[in-house]
Amino acid sequence: MKVRPLHDRVLAKRIDTGEQVHGGIVVPDSARQKPQDAEIFAVGPGKVNDSGSRSPLDVKKGDRILIGKYSGAEITIDDEDYLILREDEILAVVNL
Repeated sequence: MKVRPLHDRVLAKRIDTGEQVHGGIVVPDSARQKPQDAEIFAVGPGKVNDSGSRSPLDVKKGDRILIGKYSGAEITIDDEDYLILREDEILAVVNL
């Protein structure tokens, strides 16, 4: 399935950090914090400004980003969990 975000929205997937162990105790999935790292899979064309032209987004497909724990709307596509969020919900772009 192809998904194309609208306006200034992006489609991203949280990057799972794997199993968390604190002091030899395995933390169950229900008690884990949501990862704040994500990868962008699709971007919208940009927001239309007052003059009628589009402002391009500062991020692109493949960028690794930092987001808030509760940012965006969670959706499921082909049994995979994704987020659709606005560009202003993105905290930073991570350069590796």
